[in-house]
Amino acid sequence: MRVVVYGLGAVGGTVAAGLARAGVPVAGIARGSQLAALQAGPLLLESPSERIEAKVPVAADPAELGLGKDDIVLLAVKTQDSIAALERLAAAGLRDQPVYCTQNGLANEPLAARYFPNVHGVNVMMPCAIAGPGHVRTFVGPRFGMFDIGCWPGGTDASDAALAEALEAGNVACTPSDDVMVWKRGKLLLNLSNVIDAAVGPDAGDAAIRKAARDEAETVYRTLGLDWRTIDAEDPRREQIRNGTIAGAPRAGTSTTQSLARGAAQLETAYLNGEIVTMARAAGLQAPVNAALVRLGARLAGNKAAPGAMTVGELEDWIRT
Repeated sequence: MRVVVYGLGAVGGTVAAGLARAGVPVAGIARGSQLAALQAGPLLLESPSERIEAKVPVAADPAELGLGKDDIVLLAVKTQDSIAALERLAAAGLRDQPVYCTQNGLANEPLAARYFPNVHGVNVMMPCAIAGPGHVRTFVGPRFGMFDIGCWPGGTDASDAALAEALEAGNVACTPSDDVMVWKRGKLLLNLSNVIDAAVGPDAGDAAIRKAARDEAETVYRTLGLDWRTIDAEDPRREQIRNGTIAGAPRAGTSTTQSLARGAAQLETAYLNGEIVTMARAAGLQAPVNAALVRLGARLAGNKAAPGAMTVGELEDWIRT
């Protein structure tokens, strides 16, 4: 078995480094400065307790890797980049191999199922960041992160067991789940605040807005009869991913904040808050707070705004308009 990580960003890079250090066959697909750095040298992973340099074979396109029947693909690009990645995987000859969607939100598994029959979900708990080309950080320990995995839309299979064993060897806690989407729906509730963090910064006194966005989502879930579970502070598994620090490396914020700081042309907000809006509209409901936050994400990216550039008052005004 070889694990092909499509997207060697923060999550994909952390996983690839852990697998490579454990001796698990792994290859990556990257672009831009990350591709150039990893073609020239090792992948550097820092955590609160260790520093790893791992050599990961990397290519710009999956066709260059010679995909085989025993490969497992971890899709680790942002959702807005998923269709392009899936198209390239299909063009490269991927057929029945398992495709694992590591992204936040609920949209990627149905997208992947348009192309491939063997789709799996991954609920990712891994506070991490890109520090620079060829350099990623995870800010928890003793494990690099914690995953729940399973078949989409439900169940588990031998691929889940094999991947879980490989990830455990790579210092990523991993549990196969018969209903992985119940975990992803719970994680989505947390991610609804990503764009709020990007707009006003963390701990800005915006608790009421966060609660309103989450309350809308929970109402939609209940109306549609959907369960959810969250890995909250009381979950004993949290002991595997305790928050830590890395000398000289402040926490970089949520993935949305990191994207905004890099000047990304598009944020993932439409696939986070927008997922709730879509579900609400399909059920004949309204989700005005999350709809306003979707518009905000587009505005922030379109204006190349700096993270934390808004005040809470400005955010409240935006939501009311």
